[in-house]
Amino acid sequence: MDGTDSEVGPRDTTGRDAGVFAVRDRIGWRGVWRSLALLILLLASVGFVTGGAMRGLGVASVVFAVLGTGGIVLFGWGLLVALGELTARRPVLEFDADGVRRPARWPLPKRSARTLAWDDVAAMAAIRRGVAGARGGVRDHLVFLPTPELAELARTAERPALVALTLRDVPATAAAEPWAFPVEPGWDSSLPEVVKQARRRRKIPVIDRRTK
Repeated sequence: MDGTDSEVGPRDTTGRDAGVFAVRDRIGWRGVWRSLALLILLLASVGFVTGGAMRGLGVASVVFAVLGTGGIVLFGWGLLVALGELTARRPVLEFDADGVRRPARWPLPKRSARTLAWDDVAAMAAIRRGVAGARGGVRDHLVFLPTPELAELARTAERPALVALTLRDVPATAAAEPWAFPVEPGWDSSLPEVVKQARRRRKIPVIDRRTK
């Protein structure tokens, strides 16, 4: 990952037996605090419903009951999803002999995962989006490019234009968005290790545009 384009020779299949490589998010305080916040909001919603029932019949009671019921549904579902993600710990990215896989997020069934075959990967690009000091900060993305045209764009476009590779509402680059993975601080594998594992399975050209 130290060059703008580390393209190598013809693709090979020497990594076909490399097995499955999975990238997961480590369990961190962010997920724990999210679950705790949702639990507090859920309990507050239950309190709204209880308070409305204790007030008897009236406009205020109905309002409290409606708001509380809506909160129970919304925050209850959010809490279920948050706890499911913490316990299921599904990978966010996988490589195997078939290609690049984006596993389905819990609670979707695992069969909903999407796979991009190695033969359809023209290159992979590391890009950087965001502004230092701004909300959200700077985040690296690893994008698997499914067409030669997108690979050429990743090589030659100005850096601000590369953000389009991570956006689904830009028609010219929409094909890349499903295969754009934000590199999270909690990943259990570093970006260089992920790139190395991908190239063990197929010698894919690497385009590093994080600083150029």
